[in-house]
Amino acid sequence: MNSTLMIFIENIGIIAFAISGAVVAGRKDMDIFGINLLALVTATGGGLIRDIIINKIPPAMFVNPAYTIISLITANIAFVIMYLKKPMPKSVTPFYDTLLFWLDTLGLAAFTVDGAFTGIQAGYSDNLFLVAFLGIVTGIGGGMIRDVLADKIPAVLIKHVYAIACIAGSIVYVNLWKYTGNEVLSSITGFLTIVILRFLAMHFKWNLPTVHLKS
Repeated sequence: MNSTLMIFIENIGIIAFAISGAVVAGRKDMDIFGINLLALVTATGGGLIRDIIINKIPPAMFVNPAYTIISLITANIAFVIMYLKKPMPKSVTPFYDTLLFWLDTLGLAAFTVDGAFTGIQAGYSDNLFLVAFLGIVTGIGGGMIRDVLADKIPAVLIKHVYAIACIAGSIVYVNLWKYTGNEVLSSITGFLTIVILRFLAMHFKWNLPTVHLKS
């Protein structure tokens, strides 16, 4: 695969998820340490879980410091912007909601593709179920850790077919790779599948059925 494309996709995921982690922390009134921590775990948590599953020791985030450096630089830029704008006027709340949606979407799409690609590169191309699962866990892992630390129900459980879009993108990637062997086509198509599904879910307010039990 074109290594430049994969580096570009990884950087999209790192920056997007780092900003989303910083924004969530900022909306929870966390200090600069909390903002950096949430940005870092959001950007690297999924990849950390993925690498542990495939026994890639030490995980990539500890081998390549660029992941951590980019995450923390992004987090501190976001901190400065939010600090200078504080207190936030209520009129910008919809803007932050929209920003968080698109950052989550881009990070989800980028890391899902990156996770599946990593599984194939690690020698698991004969186990496409595992490859698809690695894509999913890389996509949703960091966001789940972020939301738990922020005392929120993870978005993957409640928001706009979040996990379904991730699963669909991973399946598309795996099947295109299986039948075409073209990793560039597989990556771009898997990425766009997630972005389009997330946009449609937001636009048409799609959500999975829920159960409301009263105690």
